[in-house]
Formats: sequence, C-alpha cells, structure tokens
Amino acid sequence: MAILKIARMGHPVLLTRAKSIADPKAAEIAVLIENMAETLEDAGGVGLAAPQVHESVRLFIYKVPGERVGTDEEEIGLTAVINPVITPLSQEVTMGWEGCLSIPGLRAAVPRYERIHLAGFDAQGEPIDKEISGFHARVVQHEADHLDGILYPMRMSDFRYFGFQEETVKYDFPLPKIELQQE
Repeated sequence: MAILKIARMGHPVLLTRAKSIADPKAAEIAVLIENMAETLEDAGGVGLAAPQVHESVRLFIYKVPGERVGTDEEEIGLTAVINPVITPLSQEVTMGWEGCLSIPGLRAAVPRYERIHLAGFDAQGEPIDKEISGFHARVVQHEADHLDGILYPMRMSDFRYFGFQEETVKYDFPLPKIELQQE
C-alpha cells in the first residue's frame, strides 16, 4: 500500500463538494481505503477524508481511540464511511477542540451537534445506520464537512479560541459556552 500526500488548507480540492461513489464495493475504493488507513496511521490522526488525499469522492475513515472516549462512549476501531448522510438528532450543540491534518499545528474550539444519525455504507458496501454522540459524533461531522468543502475554521463562532496546538494545550483555558438562539 501507499502513504498518500495530504492536501493542506489553501488547496482547491479541500473547497469542493466531493462526488458520490457509484459502487461502494469497487476495487479502487477498497485500495483507496487501505491507502488512507496507512496515511492516517502515519500522520497520527483520528480521521481522514478522501479530499484530503486529493481524491474528490464522498468517503472518509475515522477511529475513536480509548483516550478520547467519553463516559457513555466506547472505543471505535478504524471505520470507513462511503456516501455519508448526517442528520442532527437534537439542537444541542457543544464546543470542542479540533485539529486537522490539512491544517497542521493549529486547533480551535468548534461548535458541533452533540447527537447525530449517521447513514451510508461501510468498506464492504454494507449499509450503516446508527445514532452516535460525543467525540464520535464530532469526528464524523468534521470528516463529513471535508466532503462538502468545509474546513473547521469555517464553523468557528469565536476566533479567540483558534491557535497553535502547543499554545492552546499549554494554557488549557476553558471553552466558551454556546447560547442557543430561539427561532
């Protein structure tokens, strides 16, 4: 397999809506998933979307390592999601720190839905249909955004909480609270 080059912020592939995958069971999709998995392992991240490796298709991979699980969550091994559809299950939004392999060295506080429904297909072309929450939901939303040409700074609500990873970790200041607007 191969370690792929990761596109960095500023590359047009990261700003384009990716195309649906006609055949989730296609051999080239399986090879892409294997190469993305090797690339993710080499880069040390928790998620990677196909556009980040210069492939503008609706596919991402992710994992939820044990050190990132919340109280009602469990560790999730490497998972591929093809043609994902995400639906919020409530209006509850939480702030959380996010980084991105396409924006190396930086991280920010980003608002995300706390609970979502995820549909799509797995690496074997089998349907995915599940409800997820917490960090699991955050990483899935982050990776799915890449398929729509959205990078996490575009989701930010307060740029005071955007900085270099080493600085934001060192000072560990509290995340801002989100105030829901009534419609």
